[in-house]
Amino acid sequence: MLVLAGILLMALIAAVVLTGLLRRYAVAFHLLDIPNARSSHQIPTPRGGGLAIVIVFLSGLSVFAIMGLPAAKTAWVFCSAGAGVALVGFLDDHRHLPARQRLWAHFVAAAWGLYGLGGMPPLLLFGHSIDLGWAGQIIGLFYLVWLLNLYNFMDGIDGLAGIEAITVCLGGVLLALSSPENSGQHWMLALLGMTVAGFMVWNFPPARIFMGDAGSGFLGIMLGLFSIQAASVAAQFFWSWLILLGVFIVDATWTLMRRFLSGEKVYEAHRSHAYQYASRHYGAHKPVTLVVAMINLCWLTPLALWVGTGGLDGLSGLLLAYLPLVLLAVSFKAGIRETV
Repeated sequence: MLVLAGILLMALIAAVVLTGLLRRYAVAFHLLDIPNARSSHQIPTPRGGGLAIVIVFLSGLSVFAIMGLPAAKTAWVFCSAGAGVALVGFLDDHRHLPARQRLWAHFVAAAWGLYGLGGMPPLLLFGHSIDLGWAGQIIGLFYLVWLLNLYNFMDGIDGLAGIEAITVCLGGVLLALSSPENSGQHWMLALLGMTVAGFMVWNFPPARIFMGDAGSGFLGIMLGLFSIQAASVAAQFFWSWLILLGVFIVDATWTLMRRFLSGEKVYEAHRSHAYQYASRHYGAHKPVTLVVAMINLCWLTPLALWVGTGGLDGLSGLLLAYLPLVLLAVSFKAGIRETV
């Protein structure tokens, strides 16, 4: 236990140091996010700091695998799928890649990750386990790709993607500890959370470096794989993970739907997410990031644990969790084109 705690502390420190070095690299090579009409920041800011999360987490996970936490096969699946997504994001951060190429790479990584974890587990619905067969695997594939991309969409203001990852990891740790089956997932989640916390030293508002596509895509695929891994331990855990990820899922999905129905080009950059409207309304990023943390800790995590421990049906818990999030998205005009 003491050794594992030491590894987590080392991961935190390593992420802080490596993010600082990446910031120097980004400044030296002019790897900057230049503000434009669709940006939520006002000054040129270095990007690509999320690579520190990738390097430190995968290194720490390899050490955990040597110790048997998790099994070598599981660690290999997470490392290979995550590294593939991060590589595509890294290339896109340095020289823009066509959307089609990125999407194909995302599908390959998601398919490999899903296959490596044994496929999409059966869905628990009102106490009944439902195996959707090949349809379930296709749903699982698109779920991972969507989660990967929506994480990129939601990485638009200082600290938001990082605080989401940290609080979701905390909820995932509590969920894993509530299960009698020890899969070692809580140590993996703690490692990811500590790594992101190290990055957040540089990214908390006002951010001195941005995560970049390498980091946001990596976090999206990692959290998606964690949710599927958890569902293989206990079917109701999948609903719990959908609840934990509710802020990002609701904002991104509602915004995309509204833009699509309005005839907007959904693949174009924009500033119409609820969190973007909220940050402009309050004139700062920090209040929005902190409110998201509070929603995750005080609303979504308790509901996820309630569902995970069998006290509430998964679908009912999901609807209860998402209703106020949808109302928030509507109130902040998510998906409606900015008129000013």
